[in-house]
Amino acid sequence: MIRLFVPHDLAADAVLALDEGQSRYLAAVMRLAVGDGLLVFNGRDGEWTAEVASLGKKAVSLTAVAQARPQSKGPDVELIIALVKRARLETIVEKAAELGAGRVRPVITERTNADHTRVERLRAIAMEASEQTGRLDVPQVEEPVKLEKLLAGWPGNRRLLFCDEAGDAPPVLEAAREAGPWAILIGPEGGFSPRERDLLRALPYAAPASLGPRILRADTAAISALTLWQAALGDWRP
Repeated sequence: MIRLFVPHDLAADAVLALDEGQSRYLAAVMRLAVGDGLLVFNGRDGEWTAEVASLGKKAVSLTAVAQARPQSKGPDVELIIALVKRARLETIVEKAAELGAGRVRPVITERTNADHTRVERLRAIAMEASEQTGRLDVPQVEEPVKLEKLLAGWPGNRRLLFCDEAGDAPPVLEAAREAGPWAILIGPEGGFSPRERDLLRALPYAAPASLGPRILRADTAAISALTLWQAALGDWRP
């Protein structure tokens, strides 16, 4: 069944006016008719069944019917990724949403080969991935900041899994053992600078970790690290 993320509060008989993009999708692409059913969620009120109440090419409204699933909270893990080329960054955001990350935070490092990105485009990708994977929320995608600025305001209760390509760190499954809020940090294609590596290794909340004997591209590293963290501490465990 079609799933849509909506910003509206969800309750029985609530009327949900969709934006133009969602209206075109339901009317022109999926060719729904008045009375057809779908699922909606907003990240707060769980998942609801809904019906098409009115239909136009640019304006569709729905009526919420009943709650299908109560709101649940996903694993408390964030992905921090150094900016990379657009296509790879879009893949990373999509897979981070599929793998359950609660937030994606792009950062600028000394060796970052890009200094800007289309954040609204990344947010749309995260929303679409969340709709398709059945999760009940959409990960936040933040504006890029410099790595040092991010670390300066770091909350002390969140551990940082620092994926270090130096080769002398323990594997992720050994480094990620302590339960609680985590963030995973993936560097740029050129790797972290020696100064950044020293800075990260000196942080009391950082846990250096290796992703194996091969040098991975940023998108592969992000997917691998999130997968391993989910297996060790996330909601993949029985």
